[in-house]
Amino acid sequence: KTFMARAGLFDDLDAAFCWHPHIVNQVQTTSSLACIQACFRFTGRASHAAFSPHLGRSALDAVELMNVGVNYMREHMPSDARVHYAVTNTGGDAPNVVQAYAESLYLVRSPHLPGAECLFDRLKKIAEGAALMTETSVAVQIMDANSNVLPNMVLQEVMYENMERLGGPGFDATDYAFADQLQKNALTKEEIASSVAPHDRSLAGQVLHEGLLPIQTREEVMMGSTDVGDVSWIVPTVQCNTACFAIGTPFHTWQLVTQGNLPAAHKGMILAAKAMATTAADCLR
Repeated sequence: KTFMARAGLFDDLDAAFCWHPHIVNQVQTTSSLACIQACFRFTGRASHAAFSPHLGRSALDAVELMNVGVNYMREHMPSDARVHYAVTNTGGDAPNVVQAYAESLYLVRSPHLPGAECLFDRLKKIAEGAALMTETSVAVQIMDANSNVLPNMVLQEVMYENMERLGGPGFDATDYAFADQLQKNALTKEEIASSVAPHDRSLAGQVLHEGLLPIQTREEVMMGSTDVGDVSWIVPTVQCNTACFAIGTPFHTWQLVTQGNLPAAHKGMILAAKAMATTAADCLR
């Protein structure tokens, strides 16, 4: 959607309606974290690590020093900002060689895009410092970025009324049985408690969510990022979540993927389609 927004594909729309599968049924009223993700590629000079270490310039050292610098930066960040990273290339698996190339992937998040941009600027300075300390060079490539979501309360209320009328996904005994077994055998009590904490703690005693969470009126920020944010800065946007997975299922895990093609997930998807269609129809009246 970020590329579609940049290409102007949403410019002539009056409203946008979207959905994200979830463990609960709700209208998404929160904002999200703006984010910037970039690859930091360090280049040094290879050399024999024992015979001529003084001739080598380690790109892997630069990656590690950047990590150290970023960890010190964490103390001096806003409490609602986040920095994540993965070392995507260590330069090789031979310890007797000074690594000439290494890279890491960094992701910064903040409730607003200017905050993410500020963090990213600091990140680049740390990378430049790591390169200076190791006499290597660094190239930075932005891989992706998302704006924070601008919630639209008017559309949210219309979608909520429709979801109230539509009812739940309509799970059957087979759906409940599978979700119950998944909770017992593949999820921990801590995962279940953590997943329901932002919503309703009473959900911890359920396996699938058939109801509808009350619409939230207070301004909150979802601790995640989405390309829906870029759409919301162009056109009024509303998003619903529908229950497609067992309560307690962590996002971005094999437990979630396991449930993605089950009948329960399809029922949640159909509910979302109805919620979006009826809300769009109301906007046309």
